[in-house]
Amino acid sequence: MKEQLSKIKSEALAAFGQVSTPAALDELRVKYLGKKGELTAVLKQMGRLSPEERPAMGQLANDVRAALEESIERAAQKLAAAALEARLKAEALDVTIPGKAPKQGHRHPMYIALDEIKDIFVGMGFTVLDGPEIELASYNFDKLNAEEGHPSRDWSDTFYFDRDSRVMLRSQTSPMQVRAMETMPLPIRIIAPGRVYRKDEVDATHSPMFHQVEGMVIDKNVTMADLKGTLNLLAEELFGKGTVTRFRPHHFPFTEPSCEMDVQCHKCGGAGCPTCKGEGWIELLGAGMIHPSVLRMSGIDPEQWSGWAFGMGLERTAMRRFKIADLRLIFENDVRFLEQF
Repeated sequence: MKEQLSKIKSEALAAFGQVSTPAALDELRVKYLGKKGELTAVLKQMGRLSPEERPAMGQLANDVRAALEESIERAAQKLAAAALEARLKAEALDVTIPGKAPKQGHRHPMYIALDEIKDIFVGMGFTVLDGPEIELASYNFDKLNAEEGHPSRDWSDTFYFDRDSRVMLRSQTSPMQVRAMETMPLPIRIIAPGRVYRKDEVDATHSPMFHQVEGMVIDKNVTMADLKGTLNLLAEELFGKGTVTRFRPHHFPFTEPSCEMDVQCHKCGGAGCPTCKGEGWIELLGAGMIHPSVLRMSGIDPEQWSGWAFGMGLERTAMRRFKIADLRLIFENDVRFLEQF
């Protein structure tokens, strides 16, 4: 038995000294020290020894086990050190190489235009409001003087949530006029930017989801001249001095009289091109004097108070502001396009 123990010790120590991976070391540990290992097999023979031999063999067996466990520990530490050294070499960082500067983003061109619009109106004493995109038809239509049967309430024009046509994605930011009139003290000066939804076909100037900026003033002795003066000032502040605009008669159920304001096409300078569909002008917004019926429905006496309102397309404003030829570029998130601004 003494010879067996000596042989196991020498073979195991030699094997532990040459092991190259943690998995191989664990296999050797099981081979020599496991429940079915070689040292365990020898210890099972202790019963055959005489009482006088057992203490000496037991001590020798314990010395062999201790030597093997110590060798395993040294081998494990050696392997761990080698693995760490290999990892450090693989993950080495050359601090002499110049670093890469972080790429800083910037605002989307549409929101640059929106911030400029906000600054202009806040400078004139307006308050900026926000409202729900999921709207009640009563606010989107009824309280804006568009009763049942109005073309804009057709299923082919508007996104409804229920068959009763009561809940919908707002088709305009005009409901914020009503919400402001119902909740704010007079006089009122507000703008309300936000997303709106219509079943429009996608082209160079249309999208089923787009953004509007609603504006409204209610005060005493407000006239159409105030509306035109404010909008012309807005156009010049946004697009530069000498910006050419025109006002055309139009019809909106919630304003009377009503108009639309166009700006001269930035792409062709009024000559006509695909961006403006050959007209030389791009419609920027609709506006007008608030209809007396709308004021009454919100509890305001039209004999004492008057007001004007407008709704402008934010994407078209950004197109004119940055001379963008196609509205679809604003939504495509092409970094090559966005990095220009």
